[in-house]
Amino acid sequence: MSDRDNEQIVETTDETDEIEVVGAEDLDRYECRACGYVYEPLKGDDKREIEPGTSFDELPVNWRCPVCSAKKVAFVSIGPATQASGFKENFSYGFGVNKMTPTQKNLLIFGGLAIGFLFFLSLYGLQ
Repeated sequence: MSDRDNEQIVETTDETDEIEVVGAEDLDRYECRACGYVYEPLKGDDKREIEPGTSFDELPVNWRCPVCSAKKVAFVSIGPATQASGFKENFSYGFGVNKMTPTQKNLLIFGGLAIGFLFFLSLYGLQ
């Protein structure tokens, strides 16, 4: 897939006259409040023949949740997949974990568990 395939929206600003390309990975995901299904623009919807890369706003008016058949108004934006979830004002609290994406948190947790397990196994070598 080339860079041109990922280009979705081109925005220009009058002040700087620079062109900013917003890729498909920056599109917001939407979660169904009724069942928890998450519409991801990168995957689309195979059930209703919605192609990957289609933003939520571009979905047909009669599109419904593939799991519970809720209408589009039952969905709420949860932001892009690359952005940490939560309120922006809460990101500064804690030990910096609030700024991490769920993938980074998983790596931290399971990586720590793996290192702890290896340390535990290394204690058998002390005999």
